[in-house]
Amino acid sequence: MCNTCADMTSNKTATASEDVECGGDRTAGQQSPRNPAVRRALYRGALMLAKLSAVFAYSALVWYFMGFMVLIQLILVAIVAYLAAGGSYQWFYVALRTLPRDLKAVCRYIGLLIQVRSHQRKNLNIADIFRQRVAKHPNKVCFIFEDKEWTFAQVEEYSNKVANVFKNHGYRKGDTVGLMMENRPEFVCIWLGLSKLGIITPLINYNLRQRPLIHSITIGNCQALIFSSEVTEAVKDIMSSLPSDITLYRWSPISNTETVGLGEKNLTTMIDEVPSSPPDVIEKVGYHDRLLYIYTSGTTGLPKAAVITHSRYCFMSLGVYHVPALKSDDIVYCPLPIYHSAGAALGIGQAILSGITVVIRRKFSASQYFPDCVQHNCTVGQYIGEMCRYILAVPPKPEDKQHKLRMIYGNGLKPQIWTQFVERFNIPHVVEFYGATEGNANIVNIDNKVGAIGFVSRILPAVYPISIIRVDPETGDPIRNSKGLCITCKPGEPGVFIGKINPKIPSRAFLGYVDEKESQKKIVHDVFSKGDSAFISGDLLVSDEFGYLFFKDRTGDTFRWKGENVSTSEVEAIISNLVDYRDAVVYGVEVGSDEGRAGMAAILDQDGTLNITALADGVKKALPSYARPLFIRILRKVELTGTFKLKKRDLQREGFDPLKIEDKLYYLNPSGMYELLTEEIYVHIITGKIRL
Repeated sequence: MCNTCADMTSNKTATASEDVECGGDRTAGQQSPRNPAVRRALYRGALMLAKLSAVFAYSALVWYFMGFMVLIQLILVAIVAYLAAGGSYQWFYVALRTLPRDLKAVCRYIGLLIQVRSHQRKNLNIADIFRQRVAKHPNKVCFIFEDKEWTFAQVEEYSNKVANVFKNHGYRKGDTVGLMMENRPEFVCIWLGLSKLGIITPLINYNLRQRPLIHSITIGNCQALIFSSEVTEAVKDIMSSLPSDITLYRWSPISNTETVGLGEKNLTTMIDEVPSSPPDVIEKVGYHDRLLYIYTSGTTGLPKAAVITHSRYCFMSLGVYHVPALKSDDIVYCPLPIYHSAGAALGIGQAILSGITVVIRRKFSASQYFPDCVQHNCTVGQYIGEMCRYILAVPPKPEDKQHKLRMIYGNGLKPQIWTQFVERFNIPHVVEFYGATEGNANIVNIDNKVGAIGFVSRILPAVYPISIIRVDPETGDPIRNSKGLCITCKPGEPGVFIGKINPKIPSRAFLGYVDEKESQKKIVHDVFSKGDSAFISGDLLVSDEFGYLFFKDRTGDTFRWKGENVSTSEVEAIISNLVDYRDAVVYGVEVGSDEGRAGMAAILDQDGTLNITALADGVKKALPSYARPLFIRILRKVELTGTFKLKKRDLQREGFDPLKIEDKLYYLNPSGMYELLTEEIYVHIITGKIRL
């Protein structure tokens, strides 16, 4: 559709030019057709005609797929937006600048809706869709793992074996079986096989130990747990705390009869002994049934189990295929943990639902990212969290630009390193997206806008029901008008990202968590009209005049000092750049009776080479006085989530008290240099003898 519009523009322009030249030959005395003013006028007329044609085509598509009343509402919204802009040419300027982007996005979004609704009408589950891919190209490579290739047929056969094992053991639709295993194709085959019976699979982070692990198994309501040999000790450590009736299945890459003394069943042997034919399913597994529980990353506490249905998985995975415009012959590099939504759905889902070959890496390695892409001829790469910063910190080598990547997609590429990353590694296209595992709203930056995590149409914002609303930046509570409704942010004004909830539309429904009480905390009511509701993300975003959205911070992470709001994510990015891409965590700490919170940075310095003097100089140049960290904590290790996000809650609780903290501490003295923080100086700061 978008290409068609472009073709129309060029064809009509060419036709108009030819007509001018012919007319000049026919009539004597007429103005020369080669007059630049005439040619410009005709060109502009043709261009305007093409744009009007595009608008009409856009309107027709909206009418066809969303209904006449939706089209009328969108037109009214556009008129209101124009009048709100003062009826000036500014609205038209923004509209014309963003129309190509919006049309491209709408065309791709409609392609997504067509495929998703087709699966919905046929009530297909994920295994049904995968079976279609197997039938189309059984011998095509589905997964590459440590130089071993798995064809689509092999994945189907292994998943059938898993399904037959658990069917023989009496499991049925609605049962819950946890899965704890490192990245590998068998991980996917196991949950895919369980899904054929309607079994829900909580995907448990294999890095968890003790309390967080017990918590994940418990809130997932696991009746059984499948664990791989690599995590045997972690399971042994919590055995006494697990429910007495939970059944354990141990999987290992090599078939053997050994036991580890947990009363576990040997899943590897069982899989070898059953047929690879499809299981005889008694209860139909449908499009809207539950598929997985995927846990949040746990940056602010214990993980929460988000509900992922077959429809939600389908929308997430196919969204990444259609909107960034992946191709069936792409090879996707996935070094992300595949127990998380970014790896499980946005990465692995490209193989399961779209028939794309996916390279799975057991664990992320910054030094091996591009060598792996070169080795496997990858055309698309994934990233998440702090991955790009770690890769950038690796010394340059030939593989940096010897790859065939045409695109990378993910979330977490900071604006401060975006251009540097793209230029060093010669990345043609970056697709940065934003969305929460449990959320009902996702946005995508499809046109390489540096730093943007997505956009909202400025012409017809109601097409995609998301908004940014005003909130208290510290508490995250919505700020309401005199009618008790939420207030939409203007361009340049930070606010919280929300997604309107519509239970009748699967992609707009909020499925929430297994724990209903936790789900209610993520819903805000009476948003733009009494009785409506929305998913509230807890993330502060800001938009520009063209509708591009930029991440600011997490609500609760932003703090106020000297009367100014400080974004921890922005300060973290700057600090990390100043210290050669080391891990850096920024947070606000209370200082005696001073109002607000002072900035504090915890920096990883394992080899003791951090130049504290250079850091002080860099901070003075790069940050305003209120945003400069007044305290520095030197860490020997830093705790990351499974999705490479930095944890800061425990650090924030410990503050800057040298009596409680063994790490080296510094404070920013009145002369602007970082000085060692002793117990005596600490007391002077708390009592106000030293003013910050």
